[in-house]
Amino acid sequence: MTTLGRFAPSPTGLLHLGNLRTALASWLSARAAGGRWIVRMEDVDGPRCRHDLGEAQLRDLALLGLEPDGAVLWQSDRGPAYRTALETLQAMGRLYPCACSRKDLQKLASAPHAEDGLRPYPGRCRERPWEGFDRALRFRLPEGEVAWDDRLLGPQTDDPGRLTGDPLLFRRDGCFAYHLAVGVDDGAQGVTEVVRGADLRAVTATQIRLQEALGLPRPAYAHLGLVAAPDGSRLGKRDGALGLAALAARGVGVPEVIGWLGWSLGCLDQPEPCSTRDLIPAFAWDRVPRGEVRIPAAWA
Repeated sequence: MTTLGRFAPSPTGLLHLGNLRTALASWLSARAAGGRWIVRMEDVDGPRCRHDLGEAQLRDLALLGLEPDGAVLWQSDRGPAYRTALETLQAMGRLYPCACSRKDLQKLASAPHAEDGLRPYPGRCRERPWEGFDRALRFRLPEGEVAWDDRLLGPQTDDPGRLTGDPLLFRRDGCFAYHLAVGVDDGAQGVTEVVRGADLRAVTATQIRLQEALGLPRPAYAHLGLVAAPDGSRLGKRDGALGLAALAARGVGVPEVIGWLGWSLGCLDQPEPCSTRDLIPAFAWDRVPRGEVRIPAAWA
């Protein structure tokens, strides 16, 4: 099977070094396997997503030499496909309406915190009668554990009911939710490999259950350790975290950034200016470090 990797950012801010590292790892993995690589803009959250920020993200990827194979897919254009998936799940009896507000969920003291700060949905509305597609809708997870082999972390096993509970697929404000959109689009685009940050590892089992319900193939997963600031704090796109423009203002050029990213992925013995294509022969998942990576103090 030909490898098809993807990078799927949300256009809510500029790409920081953590995003760029994920994009590079995904691109390198696909190219090292002789495969293809695509970019998808996950802009289903209309109020927070901006088209101009998505275009800026694409320009940064191009500066690194990370050009996708084919047109960029924007999830805001994919509403009919998501609606069809919801109708399929409803016909199977796998959807139910949820009347819980964020405030309601915060008050549910019986909902324990799960790993990575997740609070699983406790199933409060599971027995509500069907009320149509103009309500918030949740996916009824089956019981049991899910196992998969992570290309970086190795064999993994999770109980999605314990970690996330029944995920929201359609919001009361009319927006399709992340879990639905990402599953439908990975299947429609033929994605065979998903490379992303370790902060999303805890939702993998939930997404696999949704893929199974919709009859979609399961891609391979690889979850990278996060990139942190020199003090260990987490980078965030909406917090003005370091990206290519900020680094350029500090005198750090694109080849230097690529060299540092390549070193952080185990492709170089030490950071040194290079191009992304220089890194392809040296990329292998068994050389990629598993833990957190901190950016150089001189760049902060």
